[in-house]
Amino acid sequence: MNIRNMVRLAAGVALIAVSPAIAQTAKPAPRYGSFGVDLTAQKPSVKPGDDFWMYANGGWNDRVEIAADRASAGFGTQLSIEAEANVRAILDDMAKNPAAYGAGGKQVGDFYASWMDEAGIEKAGTAPLKPYLAKIDGVKNLDALQVLFATTGYASPVELGIIPDLADPTHYTAVTGQGGLGMPRDYYLLEGAKYDAFRTAYRAYVQKIQELAGIPNAAAKADAIIALETAMAKVQWSPAESRDIAKLNDPQTQAGLKAKAPDFNWALMLKTAGLESSPSVLMTQNTAVTALGKLMTATPLATWKDYLAYRFVSDHAQFLPKVFDDTRFGFYSQTLSGVKVQRERWKRGIQLVNGALGEAVGAIYVAKYFPPAAEKQMAELIENLRGAYKDRITASTWMDDATKQKALAKLAAFEPRIGHPDKYIDYSSFKVVRGDLLGNAMRSGEFQHELELSRFGKPVDRTLWDMTPQTVNAYYNPLSNQITFPAAILQPPFFDPNADPAVNYGAIGAIIGHEMGHGFDDQGSQFGPTGKFENWWTDSAKKAFGERTAALVAQYDGYEAVPGTKVQGKLTLGENIGDLGGVEAAYGAFQKYQAEHGKAPVIGGLTGDQRFFLSYAQAWQTKLREDTARQYALIDPHSPAMFRVNGIVRNVDAWYKAFNIQPGDKLYLAPEQRVHIW
Repeated sequence: MNIRNMVRLAAGVALIAVSPAIAQTAKPAPRYGSFGVDLTAQKPSVKPGDDFWMYANGGWNDRVEIAADRASAGFGTQLSIEAEANVRAILDDMAKNPAAYGAGGKQVGDFYASWMDEAGIEKAGTAPLKPYLAKIDGVKNLDALQVLFATTGYASPVELGIIPDLADPTHYTAVTGQGGLGMPRDYYLLEGAKYDAFRTAYRAYVQKIQELAGIPNAAAKADAIIALETAMAKVQWSPAESRDIAKLNDPQTQAGLKAKAPDFNWALMLKTAGLESSPSVLMTQNTAVTALGKLMTATPLATWKDYLAYRFVSDHAQFLPKVFDDTRFGFYSQTLSGVKVQRERWKRGIQLVNGALGEAVGAIYVAKYFPPAAEKQMAELIENLRGAYKDRITASTWMDDATKQKALAKLAAFEPRIGHPDKYIDYSSFKVVRGDLLGNAMRSGEFQHELELSRFGKPVDRTLWDMTPQTVNAYYNPLSNQITFPAAILQPPFFDPNADPAVNYGAIGAIIGHEMGHGFDDQGSQFGPTGKFENWWTDSAKKAFGERTAALVAQYDGYEAVPGTKVQGKLTLGENIGDLGGVEAAYGAFQKYQAEHGKAPVIGGLTGDQRFFLSYAQAWQTKLREDTARQYALIDPHSPAMFRVNGIVRNVDAWYKAFNIQPGDKLYLAPEQRVHIW
């Protein structure tokens, strides 16, 4: 897990719509159906009490094929495609009218043009690699090796970065943790023919990518590199362990770092990364960092250099001639994820530009595609959800009054951000050279690092965003107690102000509730109203909370993501708590809406409650390739879409009443077995 993401709890892509104000005149029709739900997606032959996800989405699931260049299909994928098309229109206009966009437009245009210049990339061949591989080849000792470990653009067994201090989130601190691997950690460790095949394919890939770069003795080096990565995987923390904030929270002075992991030259690495002035360093995954230091000194220097060279070529293969790009796609997308065809180059170019100059593009995207009225509608619905959470916390039977008051204080302090940042990143110091694709990619990483260093000695800027406006996602940040909804996810087909209120509350309402729920999940609940890592729980409330979350873990441990691979209840607990609290709070908000505006009518033979739950289920209209689903089950803190529906609604009393769910139905849980948290 990237160390900058360890304490940010992000929600997955979801169907979103918003609650419109009461219309005084006829509204335009919603994009889906007559009231916002696609009834043709249903499979009425399935009993809702046996498989609610299939009841809501089975017709769609039967007829939809995943595109050859995609790992998934569904609403999230569709909205991403639409966002890509909108960004492409912006880039095309920049190419035609560069003067209209100023210096920033030229940066974006030159970066994108460098990516699209396939002939120039082929002509350059492997020459762009040479200065970077020469730097690796010039390493003569462990100190020089660790300089590269701490240099942007090179792989490392440990990462260094900057995050807000858990003890004082108004200021930044340096942070270190375990580095990445060439495959997901468990792929090195799990037994069985499937994982044997992945390891065999990876061995062939490591050899091939080195041969393409002209690295000699590639076969023997591949064996040594895989042995090294396997040893790293054995001492690393699992994804489930890596989301435990309390265990990650190990702040150390530089002397403390040296005592705990003496094999690393921390003074040298921190200075190289520009972090030597940090009074403390958050040592996350501390036992892994210690073990990785021992592994560093026990491994021949030549093997580390081979590892760095291989990883540099592999990590930057998309910026090199087509054979490199295709080889990387063949392993990571075809073999590991089951994707059949490489995506069109322009689509990948948009993804690249969004990563390097995302807010420069985002400012234009917002002006073109995000109506100001959307912010007002979202703000209204967020406050309705805040009110519903307040009601539910106040009425809680398992929390004592002291803990309730602390929870309500945190709820009141939630800060919503909608659509786009108040101010955008200034990229003027980022040097983009047309025709130097690899150099541009490296300078992009260096620019981002320097940008973080420029903020390091200053108070944390709460206006910064972790996602661009054109990103189809949303997130909660516990260190700032903020919920964020980028513009791209707030548009048709997911953001439909013309849909029925029941549908809007079931879709956007549940997602808003989900993000708020992260503030009260098993990890987010360890942060206070200001984002400080602190305990605001009484012992009795914490014990009652633990009993309820343990029951939810047990439920999800029983679900199978793909044949032979179970959902991990502990890994997915935070997202499952967010889903469950989100649905129950959204349903409460819908009841408040009806109390003010009148009971929802029956539409198309469906009650308001039925439309609410159908829209929630269709928000998770997702289909994954089996290999992708297997990979996600091991590393993704989100449960599979089917269980984000079935695993949640079976705990919600109102769902039973809405669809007359009875004992004997496969999803039925007796009232005392249903988990209610927030």
